[in-house]
Amino acid sequence: MKETLSYQAYLKSPYKSIKHSTYFAVYDDLFARYRGKEITFVEIGVLGGGSLFMWREFLGPKARIIGIDLNPNAKKWEAEGFDIFIGSQSDKQFWQDFVKKVGKVDVVLDDGGHTYEQQIITTEMLLDSINDQGMLVVEDTHTSYMDGFGSRRYSFIEYVKCLIDKMNQRFSELNTTASDRRVWSIQTYESFVAFHIRRSASDLVSESTDNGGTDDAAMDYRYFDHDAVKSIDGLARKFNFLKYIPGARWLGAKAKNYVIVQKSKRKLKKYFSSDS
Repeated sequence: MKETLSYQAYLKSPYKSIKHSTYFAVYDDLFARYRGKEITFVEIGVLGGGSLFMWREFLGPKARIIGIDLNPNAKKWEAEGFDIFIGSQSDKQFWQDFVKKVGKVDVVLDDGGHTYEQQIITTEMLLDSINDQGMLVVEDTHTSYMDGFGSRRYSFIEYVKCLIDKMNQRFSELNTTASDRRVWSIQTYESFVAFHIRRSASDLVSESTDNGGTDDAAMDYRYFDHDAVKSIDGLARKFNFLKYIPGARWLGAKAKNYVIVQKSKRKLKKYFSSDS
């Protein structure tokens, strides 16, 4: 922790800031690439102002640092050269007005109220307003496992899982109409989720390619150690004539999938337990 650049910047802030010890390595990993560059960095949740000075020290004088808070007292930090907006992060109209005034930004760090409503609405309202190669980072995502922040069924982490599903729907053999292309990748750490924006990559159409190399006709051994699948394949070869009967191939595929699913349930269930 102590060797990280963000921790050193944290100690130099003249005003109080509270951070968990595991956060500084994450800050360095995500934000070091922006040091010394002309970027717009938005921090949601100003509180005592200490982190604003931390980010100025960390990013350098070329960065425009914007603070957002619901407490009007945060306006005083404008005297220190920061841009401050007062409003609720769960208010869609606030975000629409913010985007009109500020335009696209490079980095958003949500360290606000940490309720699921605040985190999800902030993400939904700002994803399209992040510059290419930028990111939206939500901090303190451990609240998704705590009381007092909303319905666990609709927690921020559950929302992230839905977005991951929608990202993977971009694969050409799946239902691409259900896909989401706003985010190129989602990165997780303890208590952080980072949404990376790279539109040329996320808009790329998924399709199979072939390098034109020689095909040695290697056999697919995917289910070679699965006795039930091998038995079904053996029966299919033995009674090959059945394939001409309507529905036979469909029934064979269903039987094969059934035995694959049953084996995976037996062997993998333990990895989906909170006690594993």
